[in-house]
Amino acid sequence: MSGDTTNNHGTMVNMEGGQGNVGINYGTVGGGGDDRLRIAVEELTRLLQGLRPHLSPEQAQTVDEALPELTPDRAALRQRGLVLASVAQIAAAVGTVGQPVVDALGRLIALLA
Repeated sequence: MSGDTTNNHGTMVNMEGGQGNVGINYGTVGGGGDDRLRIAVEELTRLLQGLRPHLSPEQAQTVDEALPELTPDRAALRQRGLVLASVAQIAAAVGTVGQPVVDALGRLIALLA
């Protein structure tokens, strides 16, 4: 058993089959909101979950801590600029595999302007 330690940090989702799977729904704040913003947050969340296997344990922990902060609430996201910047930095650091996350962040930030 020595050396067989597995450490899992944060939320993990395994989905098999289905259609339109978007990951975890952390809910919405303040009602209906903007569908484009909701879709952008869902896309970013899905891409971040797919990026986890390419991250160091420290990077994965940062992403895990950021996921609950990603809500389709425009005012809240505007106040969470450091969270978005941290995620962008991690995505850029892993290179080509992180580019879809960088692109999704760009689309999300454009919606916040």
